[in-house]
Amino acid sequence: METLLGKTLQELQQVALSVGLPRFAGKQLAEWLYQKRAASFAEMTNISLKGRQALAEQYTLGLTPPSAEAVSTDGTKKYLFKIENQQPKPATDSQNITTGMPNISHAYIESVYIPEDDRATLCVSTQAGCKMGCRFCMTGTLGFHGQLSAADILNQIFSIPDSSTLTNLVYMGEGEPCDNIDAVLRSIEILTAPWGCAWSPKRITVSSVGYMPGLRRLLDECDCHVAISLHNPFAAERAGIMPIEKAYPVEQVISLLKQYDWTHQRRVSFEYICFGGKNDTMRHAQALRQLLKGLPCRVNLIRFHESPDNSTLSDFHSSTQEQMEWLRDWLTNNSVTTTIRRSRGEDILAACGMLVNSLKEN
Repeated sequence: METLLGKTLQELQQVALSVGLPRFAGKQLAEWLYQKRAASFAEMTNISLKGRQALAEQYTLGLTPPSAEAVSTDGTKKYLFKIENQQPKPATDSQNITTGMPNISHAYIESVYIPEDDRATLCVSTQAGCKMGCRFCMTGTLGFHGQLSAADILNQIFSIPDSSTLTNLVYMGEGEPCDNIDAVLRSIEILTAPWGCAWSPKRITVSSVGYMPGLRRLLDECDCHVAISLHNPFAAERAGIMPIEKAYPVEQVISLLKQYDWTHQRRVSFEYICFGGKNDTMRHAQALRQLLKGLPCRVNLIRFHESPDNSTLSDFHSSTQEQMEWLRDWLTNNSVTTTIRRSRGEDILAACGMLVNSLKEN
């Protein structure tokens, strides 16, 4: 049956008409789905019983609870979801950075819930696995297993036990959000629209390695914050660890970003995983300052999280805390606002770059 989760107001109005309900029942459906978070058609008491029965015969709400959960010693939680009926389209060479897109009957994804003081952030996936091929990322070792629908993305938000506590959302889980931009923008529209969840776009951050076709649309079509995975200011060195650099050089990405206003509603930040001796030197600090000159932004330094067996990504090791603090201070003192992001959930493979659907093996 067709899923209602992920449909826009206009589409829900057509759903209402298709089962003999008046057009205004579409807005009622949107309220029950996105504001009241109904778990069944029976809860939709301002819709006629006959209408609810007709809806139940042809549609499903689309809410699927996580199939597994892990809790970190620091309070971070990781959830596993099974995604059904993935039918991804074949990719073009420019889209498919490393691997193909197989047709599969199901896939797994993980989401991470991060509570902290008066904030609670959910890190959601946008693809099953990832095809960007970043050499330091454990998620990249999964390969690519399909695009998520807007319903798949929203289900991660609505179906976790902690849903009602969420204050922020980051599209930073499995996959490259800008390579699945239609579903990402649709989910953001539902989250921010008055007829949807009515969230402020300032509660949402979308991450990207710099996949420019989707990034342009993200910048033009929504007001959410943007985070760019940078990791090295030198093109040749970045290309050695991030194949996307060859297709869309980071200098072009930054040139694109400079065309937009970052002084009011939204902000841009750069994620920078620190690899000992590889990208944390004075040479890199100076190049990073020059690269970002003229762009109001923030740099987030991130400790590299090694794989548990230290074999899959054995070429990479994290900078020391002292070196990261030096890099932070040097950049900040040279007009590049820089912070060190606290690692969360590393003991359950929930930290940055560690999502490999490990829960499905438990």
